[in-house]
Amino acid sequence: MSLVLRGGRIIDSGGERILDVEIGEDGLIAAVGTGLTGDVNLDASGCVVSPGFVDLHAHLREPGLEEAETIQTGARGGSLGGYTALVAMPNTDPTTDCVAVVEQVRSLGRRSTCEIIPTAAMTLRRDGVDMAPMGELVDAGVGIFTDDGTGLQDPRLMRRIMEYSTGLGRRLGRPVVLAQHCEVAALSAGGYMHEGEWSSRLGIPGQPAEAEELMVMRDIALVRMTGAHLHFQHLSTASSVAMVRGAKAAGLPVTAEATTHHFILTDAACASYDPVFKVHPPLRTDVDVRAIREGLADGTIDAIATDHAPHAPHTKEMPFDQAPAGMLGLETAFSLALGDSGLDLPEVLALLSWRPAAIAGVADRHGVPVVPGAPANLCVVDPDETWTVSGAAMASLSSNTPYEGRTLRGRVRHTIRAGEPVVVDGEARR
Repeated sequence: MSLVLRGGRIIDSGGERILDVEIGEDGLIAAVGTGLTGDVNLDASGCVVSPGFVDLHAHLREPGLEEAETIQTGARGGSLGGYTALVAMPNTDPTTDCVAVVEQVRSLGRRSTCEIIPTAAMTLRRDGVDMAPMGELVDAGVGIFTDDGTGLQDPRLMRRIMEYSTGLGRRLGRPVVLAQHCEVAALSAGGYMHEGEWSSRLGIPGQPAEAEELMVMRDIALVRMTGAHLHFQHLSTASSVAMVRGAKAAGLPVTAEATTHHFILTDAACASYDPVFKVHPPLRTDVDVRAIREGLADGTIDAIATDHAPHAPHTKEMPFDQAPAGMLGLETAFSLALGDSGLDLPEVLALLSWRPAAIAGVADRHGVPVVPGAPANLCVVDPDETWTVSGAAMASLSSNTPYEGRTLRGRVRHTIRAGEPVVVDGEARR
């Protein structure tokens, strides 16, 4: 059946206009105009129609860690948050470091409400010793490699992987992206929050900002040497942002993301000793939060990512030093970005949709302008609706949100994935 989104204001990379959107049975946009009607009509009045969001950094836990999340539940949460594509991190069990696990993730993803884009580890088991079979993985369609959760410590191995990746781009048809979690383990070891005033007050061992910044500096130098495309994950410090800004000004092929929690929350939140505020990299200072916001505003940071990291409730109830690091992010990202980034709505949509889609290599089907013939991967957001965050009410199998009980402005009303309405009036259809 044909579907029409009626009365909405379209915002995409081409600008803004108030028009109806008709979606055909083939999953493509059939028409954009006025007075359109279909077999099914969804109200978009007072709302904004946007290309669907793309998350560059989601932990979906499957295979192996299904107690915390599955691809199906993670995707359902993504759909409720306006996402039509999720880039799945490889720290699964077994690690996503071979074609067999990649295909397993893809197979599970085909039964979910989002397109699941598997990444693969740069090194076997993410142990930083032996390079993964990147050639085989690229031939299987993998375009992003990351040891996320750990920074690759060996600069010689990192250089080798960078050099190898530049040649693989010809086989992939686009540059291979190496996504780096920047952290020098020798400096961060034994730390559970940001090292600074609050860690001293609380008596919690800290991780210095320099643990991130030294690897950012190193990898920018290696990009200059090799020409590889490097994507910096979850930047969290002011100096990291400044170095990426300088690398971009020099014309180096680098991109970067920031999470909502790193431009909203500070290390002061850890004063409660509540492990829900334990995250990796840790929450930083007011100065760092301001720098992240400035980086988003001036284009230094290319995308807002969630680093959606579900954990089974009993694990997050452990003492601060023993609890795992991570927060939920998929269902709250749009609202938080709209209310706390300091950016206007079109800028927020760009950072959530078409800019991350380009980095992920899916700009042919996600983040696409809303025009006839384009794939119908869309979300409809109400920028004025208010709602209260409840971890228990989220689609995730976990509930570790640091925004419990907070009232947010802006919510997803409908999400369309490949022409199918998977969220209608804020409710998941499957």
